[in-house]
Amino acid sequence: MKAVFLGTPRFAVPSLERMVAAGHEVVAVFTQPDRPRGREQKHEAPPVKEVAMRLGIPVHQPEKVRQTEVVEQLRALAPEVMVVVGYGQIIPQAILDIPSPGIINVHASLLPKYRGAAPIQWAIAHGETRTGVTTMRIDAGLDTGDMLLKWETEIGPEETAVDLSERLAPAGADLLVRTLAELPGIMPEPQDDSQATYAPMLKKEDGHIDWTLPPREILNRIRGFVPWPGCYGFLRGQRFHIWKAAVADAGFPPGALRSVNRRLYAGSIELVEVQLEGKKRMPAGAFLNGYPLRGDEVLE
Repeated sequence: MKAVFLGTPRFAVPSLERMVAAGHEVVAVFTQPDRPRGREQKHEAPPVKEVAMRLGIPVHQPEKVRQTEVVEQLRALAPEVMVVVGYGQIIPQAILDIPSPGIINVHASLLPKYRGAAPIQWAIAHGETRTGVTTMRIDAGLDTGDMLLKWETEIGPEETAVDLSERLAPAGADLLVRTLAELPGIMPEPQDDSQATYAPMLKKEDGHIDWTLPPREILNRIRGFVPWPGCYGFLRGQRFHIWKAAVADAGFPPGALRSVNRRLYAGSIELVEVQLEGKKRMPAGAFLNGYPLRGDEVLE
């Protein structure tokens, strides 16, 4: 089919690659503008742009897809189908109306659970043991469109958001290609709004650990919020990131930072990999080598 692809992050890359490999004629890719990244704030291209350029597909990066000239550009392309995977902008009704079969979306959850921008992260943070991907037809709501196909998988007990995303991205790509192939015979299924949950865009403050939570909940948030915003407390006024941890029967008060036999604990959590503000990530033992603890340290 003649298609237009709208996507931005690494998660969307397998979907674009699989569409091309399956023989679909992707005539254009729309992605977010290049953005400054890192400490030096150098402009970097989105992962989807890099792949599209390698594949020889024309790339467009409008600041706002709802602009009249962008809508007219999409209409002039006359795609038989449009696909959205993590594009990062709300698609207006004027664009939704362009392709006759609607716009197909790959969403990284088992809808209607975890509608929103960060379904993988919040599923892990909330302790879910199963998740998956759903293809759906986009409508004017927030991930409320009719569902087409689903693929389901377990979430491993130690799996992080990065790990899970790397598994769901190719699974979503395969489901997308299958959806496009079977589209005429698929019976769309309306979502049950009463079963909906939400996965809002993550904010920096979401990573600030409440040490009074049960240890397992804290660990789930540490796994879920990798790589951003990461989970952290404050040690002597500096941000102290916890990148890897495990539940431990340590018995220390919530947030109390203690060293026992060269192992580092915060309450009933063993800290395995940490990072003090301005320093590199390191194993807890290496941190203790250069940062002797006082007896009353507390992560705030």
